[in-house]
Amino acid sequence: MLDLLKTFTGSPVGALHQLVLPHVTLILYPSADTVVILDASTLDLVRVLTFGEIYPGTQHLNQTISCVAVDSAMKVIVASMDTHIAAWLLSGNNTWRIHSSISLQDSDSVTTLDCRSGLLSVGSKNGLSVYTLILENDLLTWSKKWEARVATPSLAKFAPTLAFIATISHHDDLVRLYSTTSGRLVQDIPHPRPVTDLMWRFSQASRSGDPALYTITSDSTLRIFLPVIDAPHRLQLHASLDLFSSLPFLTAAKLGSHSRKSTVMWLDKEVVRRTIKAVLASATEDASLQVERLREIDEEGWDLFIRALGDGSMLVSAVANIDRRPPTLIRQFALSHTSSNVLSQLPSHLYLFPHPNVTSLIMVTSAPLTTFEVSPLAFFDGQSTGLYLNAKGLDRFPHEESKIRRLVRTPAGRGVAVVRVDGGEVWRVIEGGSQLARGRRWSNADHVVVLDGGKLLATYSSETSVLTLHSEPISTLTIPSITDLFSAPSKTAHECIVGLTSDSSIVYIYIESKPNPTLRLHSKNNLPLAQPPKVIIPVDPMSWSRDSSLEEHDTLLSISDDGELSFWIADDGTPSGWRCTGKVKTGRKKFALASCSSAKKSVLVVQLPDGQELTIWDSKESEFASGLEHRRIFSTSEHINDLDWTSTPDNQSILAVGFTHHVELLCQQRKTYFDDDPAWAICWKVDIRNYISYPIRDSIWLANGSFLIAGGHQLFLFGQTALQKDQEPLFQYVARHNGPLEDYHPQMLLQCLLWGKVELVKQIIVALSLAVRAIYEDPTQDFHWNAFPVEQYLRGQYMTSNKPSKRYNFLFSTPQENSLPDETVFSRHMVETLIEQLETRPLPHLTPNEHACLLVLIQTTLEIEEQRRALDANGLRYVISMRSFYILNRRVTSDPSSPRSNGAIPRSTGWRERLRYRDMVWAFHSESQGLLLSTSTAACSGRMLWSDARALGVFIWLNSVESLRAHMEVIARNEYMAGDNRDPTACSLFYFALGKVKLVHGLWKQAAWHKEQAIMLKFLANDFTQPKQKTAALKNAYALLGKQRFEYAAAFFLLGGSLKDAVHVCLRHLSDFQLAIALARVVEGSSDGPVLRDILHNTVIPTAFREGNRWLGSWAFWMLNRRDFAVRILVTPLRDIADALDIQVIEIGEPHYDDPSLALLFSQLRSKTLQTARGTSEISGRSEFNFVLQIARVFCKMGCHALALDLVRSWSFERPSISVPAPTEHPPTPYATLRRSLALDPKLRRRSSIMIDMDIASPAPTRKVSPERSLVRAPTQETIKEEGDLLARKAGLGSLLKSAKQDVRVPEFNMDSFSFV
Repeated sequence: MLDLLKTFTGSPVGALHQLVLPHVTLILYPSADTVVILDASTLDLVRVLTFGEIYPGTQHLNQTISCVAVDSAMKVIVASMDTHIAAWLLSGNNTWRIHSSISLQDSDSVTTLDCRSGLLSVGSKNGLSVYTLILENDLLTWSKKWEARVATPSLAKFAPTLAFIATISHHDDLVRLYSTTSGRLVQDIPHPRPVTDLMWRFSQASRSGDPALYTITSDSTLRIFLPVIDAPHRLQLHASLDLFSSLPFLTAAKLGSHSRKSTVMWLDKEVVRRTIKAVLASATEDASLQVERLREIDEEGWDLFIRALGDGSMLVSAVANIDRRPPTLIRQFALSHTSSNVLSQLPSHLYLFPHPNVTSLIMVTSAPLTTFEVSPLAFFDGQSTGLYLNAKGLDRFPHEESKIRRLVRTPAGRGVAVVRVDGGEVWRVIEGGSQLARGRRWSNADHVVVLDGGKLLATYSSETSVLTLHSEPISTLTIPSITDLFSAPSKTAHECIVGLTSDSSIVYIYIESKPNPTLRLHSKNNLPLAQPPKVIIPVDPMSWSRDSSLEEHDTLLSISDDGELSFWIADDGTPSGWRCTGKVKTGRKKFALASCSSAKKSVLVVQLPDGQELTIWDSKESEFASGLEHRRIFSTSEHINDLDWTSTPDNQSILAVGFTHHVELLCQQRKTYFDDDPAWAICWKVDIRNYISYPIRDSIWLANGSFLIAGGHQLFLFGQTALQKDQEPLFQYVARHNGPLEDYHPQMLLQCLLWGKVELVKQIIVALSLAVRAIYEDPTQDFHWNAFPVEQYLRGQYMTSNKPSKRYNFLFSTPQENSLPDETVFSRHMVETLIEQLETRPLPHLTPNEHACLLVLIQTTLEIEEQRRALDANGLRYVISMRSFYILNRRVTSDPSSPRSNGAIPRSTGWRERLRYRDMVWAFHSESQGLLLSTSTAACSGRMLWSDARALGVFIWLNSVESLRAHMEVIARNEYMAGDNRDPTACSLFYFALGKVKLVHGLWKQAAWHKEQAIMLKFLANDFTQPKQKTAALKNAYALLGKQRFEYAAAFFLLGGSLKDAVHVCLRHLSDFQLAIALARVVEGSSDGPVLRDILHNTVIPTAFREGNRWLGSWAFWMLNRRDFAVRILVTPLRDIADALDIQVIEIGEPHYDDPSLALLFSQLRSKTLQTARGTSEISGRSEFNFVLQIARVFCKMGCHALALDLVRSWSFERPSISVPAPTEHPPTPYATLRRSLALDPKLRRRSSIMIDMDIASPAPTRKVSPERSLVRAPTQETIKEEGDLLARKAGLGSLLKSAKQDVRVPEFNMDSFSFV
């Protein structure tokens, strides 16, 4: 996803410190108020320790860390700032935690630190002190051991034996040795020049108590001090290494032209020896000179010193016999000298560290900070190939330790300005977004814009009201006082500059390129709004991959007081110079943050009492979409500080939501039938707390999906390079979760099946079988899919397409078998083989839910092929959904844990209690309900209980009253047989609804175990046709209500003949309107009873409106014989439907136009009956057009772009004809009725029939009884003037009704009409 590619933490000023761990070597240096820890071999950031972690009061002080020390044995880092000392400890899980702290007296600033084995030496202005680490009250504290008033030390270091402390001072040229135990001055060692550095030498070959001290003076001369025999604790000069002692005089004299001649450093003897031994152990050419040289270094035990020279070469010197006693035979000589320009510039500091690879070394130089991999064989032989550059930092520049305020980028994200407290600098994005290159900088400015990929810079000063373009030469322009300044895309050679004033005026500035870049004021005006906007913000130009987007690139977003979003683009053709390209009404007020992308995705953050509300809006607002795509409430502990947009090359939007220490990346999620995921979800989380404790100051997207975060004075560049095998780049992840689907994806297959493209699905399954077989036969091969051409989706296919006909060779021969291999033909064998292979090796990038659904759809397609003639299209749609419903519920039951994708968010797999009403409506309109009922029963293992019937909506979609009664009896029997005890109370409700009281009485006779057996046998022996017994049953029902035995109470209400009360119990106490509908339909024996109509009017329709469920509403209106509303509710806004009803609808939920099947149902019902045709006529053509576009957009959100294209290409805006043909004098024929029907719209002509479900007034007869033979006159059309769309559709409806009435008129019979000869 997004990995940390580069950090810009500042360059070191002084010496580096190291912490050698078993598998890595860390280097440390102070930068402002932080300690930067890097990997020595790569310069990758490990951690930034901030002083404010321990001393929060120093966060807002302009102070820097002055000293750093490292205790390698205890893995403790100590740093000081002024009079404060802080310490951190590396814990066992490789995390840094606070260790301890010390505060000195006021004005006693720390000047140097050293820490070793629990001892801490502190040099300050007042002297030198030593502390010991103790445990007090379970807390680590430092206890002062002694303090000495000495010259202010600039450097202090413990001896390896901890017996001495060596110090130097800026005030003199002395090296002082103090006793660690008492603080007594042991020795003064004078030097001819100021001492710049010192180091203690420790060797296993020498006696443990013999100290050896190396000092380096300002002329880069290294001196070796060793103890003498008669005074083992007193050091004496034994050797010195300067430039001329290491090189011939003429060679050294040539370096005199360099301002700095050299830098010298002692190479740790133990580190070098371990590496040389590893190289010798792995060397194969024992006789080579390089190997012999290394062997000699190892055997002789030389001390090695490396000197970097001004010409870029490196000199390695050796000093022999330091460990020999007495050290009188010490000699020095040059070991190797590389060619010049090995180093690009002379470093101030040079170090050699162990490498993770034991046969190599790490060389680190500073400044600039550079790391090399050293090959000992070549390096100690003087070859330049012995150094391999691994990484190089940047040169130090002024104010790089100044805190960052904000980041400003170019419109294309190829340049970014870092605005600091003291000025700032420009960075250019290079190397595909994986690196930044520093460019121009400025000192002071109130507003800054960066242009042309970071090549140009413009600054604005509020004091002078002057805008300055930093070009060659500089261009200035005086403009009104502005509150905001930003750059915007332009069709010219340079981006333009837009400024906003305090009175909401907009200053538009061009940059002319000839002869030199020059600022020119283009316009200054206001947006054409009735009321001044509450805020105007720039649009984040995220669509960088399309150059054509500049033609219609939104520049500004204005937000009104009532939360209306308006998008604006510069347009010289308008009086104001600005044109509105769209509006969205959000209803959000008092927002805290807002941001808009060039793809017109807007995000608002509103402060609420319980937190912050984040909403994402799409600009495509219509009567079918409010524009709201996502809503999320963040708690008060998560404060949103920043918002920023970017997009993938295929225009998938990504939103970065910045918090105090982390950034959440939200990407749009593909709509799916399999999971109930939100429209937007967190796809990745960037948390900088693993690197630094600073709060995030700003974050911003750059080109190529790079993401830049500023914290403190440091920059962190994240990019898409996947460093781990189980990750994928961010853009690829987003495209996979919201881009076009592969042909074989279960969602694509499901939609193709729903829309009748069965043959295409079969072809896809065959192709999938071949692709899966390839990887199944060769497991090392990756899965590869060749996408189907989009033309395959645009071909008309229907559910009733016939199977390929069998071929015969001769007239009476058997059918010829298909000559193609079985694997290339859709067959049962091929499907079973494919399913077996997919279960063994699932396809990549499919969630477990999707994988299970793919297997279901493949199996269902086979069943469709085998049962094509028995199952109609709507029945097929129901069966597909029903099978998926049971498969997914079984998966949740067996594996409740949700599957997760690497580094991202979980895909939810929740238990569903029932099918969606959409699936029930398909079964309701199916003509294969008998087969659907048997298929549903089989899915319940042959024993359907009421819970199963409710989950499948059986009593909603069954049309036949006889089937309803028969199936309720089946459910009653299954409920009785479900328990081991055979409880009659479980089935009483259903048997009483069927009127089978005696059967229940017989069941109670077998329930000897039941405590209520005697009472029930006596009670059910009565005749419940008598009013007295009915009253007794009702009294018992009310008693059962009091005991909260609601289902049994409903049964007694039925026994007492009160269906209305039984239904009331189901609705109010059981919250089961399906049970109420089932009882009403069975008891009333029809689908038009008063109780059923009351349920539909007062429960189902309000529920449909409250939940915004158009499917449920369409079914209810159809049951009420208001089929015009059953069609209108699919398209018309719910408020308009509610206003036209005589039913009071109090609450209307969010409109749900996110289901493409709405269009499928609408196309089926709109001309199915005269009522639906009337309802269609109430829908304007513009509304239908917008409805189809909305469904096409839903298809795209589902990843079915090819189906969206097919929808808009093939949709027919079917309407009743508005043309009324004039009467013609045709001879009477037996086909007169057919001729009249041809006056209908061509789409209606193709229908075999149209159901007449409304009364039609019969007009007077218009046809003659006995038509005369005459010439047929050409028919004439009556010209009708164009009317409004809705009026035209109503006029067409009148024509349709007239034609339908003519269709049902019986023609008069006349023998003359047949013209017998």
